[in-house]
Amino acid sequence: MIDRRNALKLALGSAAVLAAPGVRAQTDKARTRIVFLGTKGGPRVGNGASNPANLVVVNDTPFVIDCGMGVSRQLVRAGVPIPQVKYIFISHHHSDHNLEYGNLFYNAWAAGLSTPIHSFGPKGIEAMTKEYWELNKFDVETRIEDEGRPDPRKLLIAKDIRDDGVVLKTSDVTVTAFRTPHPPITDNFAYKFETPDGTIVFSSDTAYNPKLAEFAKGVDVLVHECLYVPAVDRLVATTKNGATLKKHLLDSHTSTEDVGRIAAAAGVKTLVLSHFVPGDDRQVTDDDWTRDVKKNYSGRIVVAKDLMELKLPV
Repeated sequence: MIDRRNALKLALGSAAVLAAPGVRAQTDKARTRIVFLGTKGGPRVGNGASNPANLVVVNDTPFVIDCGMGVSRQLVRAGVPIPQVKYIFISHHHSDHNLEYGNLFYNAWAAGLSTPIHSFGPKGIEAMTKEYWELNKFDVETRIEDEGRPDPRKLLIAKDIRDDGVVLKTSDVTVTAFRTPHPPITDNFAYKFETPDGTIVFSSDTAYNPKLAEFAKGVDVLVHECLYVPAVDRLVATTKNGATLKKHLLDSHTSTEDVGRIAAAAGVKTLVLSHFVPGDDRQVTDDDWTRDVKKNYSGRIVVAKDLMELKLPV
């Protein structure tokens, strides 16, 4: 059972209200919930929001979506015992989405994992998994012998995703992958989670893609990355070794105005803005993130914060 003493709650009504850890009774726990573990887009590590990662929990089974730096600690902060993770999904092989993939599994093993975790991601995740064990061979084999632990290499089962379609089906959840462009990366997948309490789509990083609205048609929750264009120049000015960073940001992410277009075309019930670019600019307010979205989308908008929780049905 998931321990939620340290989780934060996002209650949806006429306004979004954050509750302090531990204030909800156990009997009030939702069967299906989303926890926004890391909401800052990009690989830079700072004192603010954590790097990209999300969590879906269905009937106490945790599904991790993306493994940016800090995901292990964020799971602990959310009150989720890491060994309870059963599935990991990587959207694409940018470092802010896969850098802690191997270490998340290792941290679960170090904390007592003895059952398999299945991982899914674009082509390369199987090779990445194999190479991770080569990198950590000395430590792993030492601990197996010295501490009597099970061999973790048998417990992380990776699968490359090569095409759109259903990638996982359990008794509670169906997960479908959808390729969406994130130039120059083409092996980049959005994910749809169909649960007993509603359907969730995570956009992944993506350029403006009207076809994503078709994939997310009528879903209960769309979690979409977003780019605040007026702050791009300030972000680029703080990055001393990215000569073409501005072009990349404009070409491969979705502006807040276009996020609104996607949400409106899809007719989603709730739009959650996350993976903020920039995610650490204190001059950018929640109103800035939502202003241009509202030009096209009139539904419920949530500006995600680290460790916020959204329960389904919404």
